[in-house]
Amino acid sequence: MAPDHVLVPIDGSPLADRALVHALETFDCRVTVLNVVTPIDESMIESGVLDPNERRHTEARERAAELIERAETRAREVDRTVDTAVETGDPVETILAYADASAVDHIVMGGHGGETGLTARLLGTVATNVVARAPVTVTVVR
Repeated sequence: MAPDHVLVPIDGSPLADRALVHALETFDCRVTVLNVVTPIDESMIESGVLDPNERRHTEARERAAELIERAETRAREVDRTVDTAVETGDPVETILAYADASAVDHIVMGGHGGETGLTARLLGTVATNVVARAPVTVTVVR
């Protein structure tokens, strides 16, 4: 059965761009593009790894806006539109919560390699965890 609402998490990577193109070309339904801004871990500030800095938060929000604009442009190139969202939180938890709250019935995302373990190397840790935990079909684009 064809989905009614597809979610495409984006992070600015080429694989996320491929996932968006795949979703737009494959599914004739509502497509939402989601960028998750990950907050700086307080322990990183407390340990001196990072300085507390409001500018970092502003830059992350500006980058999210750029990614969303790029996704909207990509959709227009194929005569489509996308819904957009920017959320803050842990990427896996935020993707799953957004999908649940928004009646998403299919997730299309890029899978990154390079992490440890065979599955993580094949898909990426965020994609691996979303695949493992999502109650809907997940397509991982490589």
